[in-house]
Amino acid sequence: MEHSHKVVLGCLLIALCVSTHAVAQTQWEKARKRLDALRFESYATSQQVEQIATDEGFRIRVGETLRRMGITKLYVEVYRGGHTVSTEQLVFVRDWLKRQDVDVVGGIATVPGGDIGVRQQGPLDWFNWQNPKTQRDIERIVRMAAGVFDTFIVDDFLCTGDVSEESDKARAGRPWGEYRRELMTQVAREAILGPAKEVNPDITMIVKYPQWYDRFHLFGYDTETLPRIFDRVWVGTETRGRNTRRFGFVQPYEGFVNYRWLAGIAGEKILGAWFDHGDCAENDFLDQAYMSVLAGARELVFFNLGDLLQGHPDHAKLVDQFDRLADLAGFVRTHPVVGVPAYKPPNSDPGGDMYLMDFLGMLGIPLVPVHEFPESAPVMFLPAQAAADPNLLPRVKAARDRGGNVVVTTSLLITLPQGGELACMLGVDPNLASHPASAKILSHSGSTAEPGRIDAKVDIESPIESPPEPNDLRCEADGKNLLFLRTRNVAKGHISLLNTHTYSQADFDAVGEVLLCPRPPSLLSLEGVSLIRLRSVFSDESPIRSASPAHAGRLRTALIGPACVTLHPFSTTGRPDFVVQNFNDAEVTVAVMIPREEETAAQFVDRFSGQEISLLPAGNVPSTLLRLSIPARDRVWVQPKAVP
Repeated sequence: MEHSHKVVLGCLLIALCVSTHAVAQTQWEKARKRLDALRFESYATSQQVEQIATDEGFRIRVGETLRRMGITKLYVEVYRGGHTVSTEQLVFVRDWLKRQDVDVVGGIATVPGGDIGVRQQGPLDWFNWQNPKTQRDIERIVRMAAGVFDTFIVDDFLCTGDVSEESDKARAGRPWGEYRRELMTQVAREAILGPAKEVNPDITMIVKYPQWYDRFHLFGYDTETLPRIFDRVWVGTETRGRNTRRFGFVQPYEGFVNYRWLAGIAGEKILGAWFDHGDCAENDFLDQAYMSVLAGARELVFFNLGDLLQGHPDHAKLVDQFDRLADLAGFVRTHPVVGVPAYKPPNSDPGGDMYLMDFLGMLGIPLVPVHEFPESAPVMFLPAQAAADPNLLPRVKAARDRGGNVVVTTSLLITLPQGGELACMLGVDPNLASHPASAKILSHSGSTAEPGRIDAKVDIESPIESPPEPNDLRCEADGKNLLFLRTRNVAKGHISLLNTHTYSQADFDAVGEVLLCPRPPSLLSLEGVSLIRLRSVFSDESPIRSASPAHAGRLRTALIGPACVTLHPFSTTGRPDFVVQNFNDAEVTVAVMIPREEETAAQFVDRFSGQEISLLPAGNVPSTLLRLSIPARDRVWVQPKAVP
């Protein structure tokens, strides 16, 4: 009996120890165990690197912060704005971090300062890369760094806006964007990549793109050449606060658009997303993490180390939700987010549709940017950027003839040389001219205004035919009744026109903006019938052919609810997995419609919280309706409930 008591007591002690160990597991321990799914990382600027090397108290605080946050990789900057860290200090910091079991990457911010390089003539604090001194000075720093690090990243500033006489002469009459892309590709090869690999042939070189994807082509960020010549590609997803002027009213969905678009171009070379604390109130920093993971990032770089030491309300949330983020990252790796392909060829100009994809995504339309024409897609979105494809018109006709749904913008009709032919398909005057104006949405009767305003692109006062199409949405500006949205049958498919305007170069020039949105977006005020109709044209089913048996059951997963709620369906087989995010500052209740043919379970749960999700009666609609109540600035991950 005594022996059996000892055995029982021993088992209880073992169980208690195991339980205590599980409870006491630190964020650092969890982070080390889940490196294959997700990594937290940070970037130390050159001044911070020097302080790590020279200030023991600061060094202790850094070590404590890295462990508390579970940051397993640190980027160690060698130069920024005229300040260069000595080789001895870099080696000291590198070796100290390795002893802390922290992986180390070198980095550089190629911005002028002191006697390094030549400052550009232009509105931003960038280099004149045409000048040989700039190239020589950066090459010297890169050679020094390549002797210290085996991986090295070039921060946001591999670009230029220089308009000096020197650069103007070198461009030889070419468009500034074309000249700058060629120049920066040459600089990357000859002043950065070549010298680094001469010193350290095995070094891995990373280019980091900023988040302003519709402006890359103007300032030297070539999205075709740089991903080819660099070993890795990191992407900025730093959207910050979406309602503030400081960083340009950037929408959270832009982080998803930028990463996914570049991921399509860079392929397996892409791994990491990079975002910062600037202009981030509570929840803004956390939002960037989730959007980056949904886009496919498996490494999250927090800029910068100093902000981590200072603290932010979202830091504790990141630690608390690490497992959620890691679970999501692991799932996205094998089941990437899917949706309506939005076509933007590399280095394409947005015309008057600048950043339009971001705002449509914030309206609950699951857009996924692509750099190649989506030949077989049942639905596709073609903004002005698509006009860079010289074969666009025959491709649109082929999509129409096979029964596809093609959504175009007025800016595309204006930009595309054959845009008049598309205009005729839509029954509008092919001789379009751009007159952007603020407009209010009208009801279907055209006599009363609905909530919400838009910036209409052009004066489309009446269609070629009379009376107007029954499914038109119209708007009113300056006393004129204008077309906002139209869908028409063409061949076996249908084509829709979205007549809106986000930003053009003229809007940037008017307020002196260079990179980010110059004013708040008006599209996000849409609600009610107008928002439902806009979402519907991006589905597989057109409202004007909804009774057709040939197209029954082709509806995609669709969102019913207010703006500033995003939908992210996953590429699963036979199961409706998706994430819905609420970016409003109040709780929202939304419904999500799922085709019944996709059902594999009668019940659904939120994988994040484990709570069951309510089903709504769907009537005669061949779909399941899920009711989601999402707290302010929160999200749910809907999955079928496992059957015991």
